Amino acid sequence: MNKNGPPPPYAPPAYSEVMGGVPPASPFTPAETYTNGPTIVTTVVPLGPGSTHTICPSCQAEIDTSTKTEPGVIAYISGVVIALMGGWLGCCLIPCCIDECMDIHHSCPNCKTYLGRYRR
Repeated sequence: MNKNGPPPPYAPPAYSEVMGGVPPASPFTPAETYTNGPTIVTTVVPLGPGSTHTICPSCQAEIDTSTKTEPGVIAYISGVVIALMGGWLGCCLIPCCIDECMDIHHSCPNCKTYLGRYRR
């Protein structure tokens, strides 16, 4: 028998042992642990112009967000400016077709929960 007691319980290998290199940055920041309560975890995931890899706060699944584009404030302001400059024959609608003038709305592909918006 071992002098130091029973062997330690089996622990899964670390990320660097399995994948090699530095583990990816986690969107979770553990908060203060209370004596008789759970650990509170806050999520701060920056949403960008493309799909974002995150964990859905609603269904707790690890996902890549689904995105949908809609004209943003820049598109509407640009359209009004073009119309005021004399672009009446549909030219004022051009900013609504340009990707750089669009806001991107992110949602969960599993449970369809709205996760946020990336504004240009």
